[in-house]
Amino acid sequence: MPACIEWPFSFFIINHSTGCMNKIQKIITGLLVVSALLLLPHAAHAMHITEGILPPKWVIFWFIFITPFVAIGILSLKKKKREVPGFLPLVGIIGAAVFVFSCFPIPVVGLNGMATAHPAGTGMSAMLLGPFVSVVIAGIALFIQALFLAHGGLTTLGVNVFSMGILGSFSGYFAFRIGQRLGLKIFWCGLLAGVISDIFTYLGTSIGLGLLVFEKGDNFTLSLAHSLKAMLEIFVVFMATSQGPLCIAEGIVVGFVISYIYKVKPGILVNLKVIKKSPPAQS
Repeated sequence: MPACIEWPFSFFIINHSTGCMNKIQKIITGLLVVSALLLLPHAAHAMHITEGILPPKWVIFWFIFITPFVAIGILSLKKKKREVPGFLPLVGIIGAAVFVFSCFPIPVVGLNGMATAHPAGTGMSAMLLGPFVSVVIAGIALFIQALFLAHGGLTTLGVNVFSMGILGSFSGYFAFRIGQRLGLKIFWCGLLAGVISDIFTYLGTSIGLGLLVFEKGDNFTLSLAHSLKAMLEIFVVFMATSQGPLCIAEGIVVGFVISYIYKVKPGILVNLKVIKKSPPAQS
């Protein structure tokens, strides 16, 4: 029987059969171990949008909003599992990477504890696995963090999946595809995916927080203006303090990851339909 490592909910599975533990897996696993060790000494900080911030009406709204995306993502995952060899182990590795990436809480000055900044990782997962599967990965990562690490929250899970899972995944995926259409080298396509995914993730967080000032009882136009103003102010605080440099850093990491896979195991990218054909062999 092949040896395996099982993560919560049987999602993060790394199957060692048929030589799956290759160079790429060793490098990613090493990065995850080092990152986890760095996280151990720190106290848990609330990240994403924290528990207790949203009133019940917004909790319900965001859960309803994300439901079709999660449902389609689960169906897409099952379909790709049947069609792509070794897809589930790859989902486990990338899912673990997203989980660890988004476990680096960085306080955001000016938000009074309502949210923290962190890398997202969903640009990378969407680029490799598709945006809908990436939504599921983000949802599971956020759920585990809320349940066991006090990061984010269960009542804010919907809005956090919206920002990091939906906006982060789809923006990163389309940024990567646009980069390919423009003829950019694969490193720059990956960098673009990482940066844009981060930007849209925090745009989503800004939307979630900014909508809290929207009140139906007031004049609709005035309420909308106040809400949009709050979204812009929150987004500027994110990008001007911590998230701006993080966007660039995550973009560089994603660019190097996709470039390395392209050079070492291009067949993986072909199977995942990230690229159409392997690069010509160098003599």
